[in-house]
Amino acid sequence: MAETIDDISIDWSDEDGVQKVRELKKEVLTRGAWATVMFAYQEVGRGEEEFGPVKFRVGRYQKRNGRFSPHSKFNISSVKQAKQVVEILQAWIDEYGEDE
Repeated sequence: MAETIDDISIDWSDEDGVQKVRELKKEVLTRGAWATVMFAYQEVGRGEEEFGPVKFRVGRYQKRNGRFSPHSKFNISSVKQAKQVVEILQAWIDEYGEDE
């Protein structure tokens, strides 16, 4: 758990200290008691030694007792899938207009 939004990371190492998830980029989409953070990352699969292809995650974090804890996440498993999400969102934005 992180004390600030900037401390939130998805880097992860196993009990032997071997890094299994490597955060490449992070963007904070919303701040406050509920934070939304988007990551680009790579992970090492079971039985593998090399990091795999780039994946993406959108995570929601809730601040309780002075610390942010993960609440929910959505993983995008490939660049191809990410492009599909972008295309669909862009079509919906074009259809329904921008709300700012």
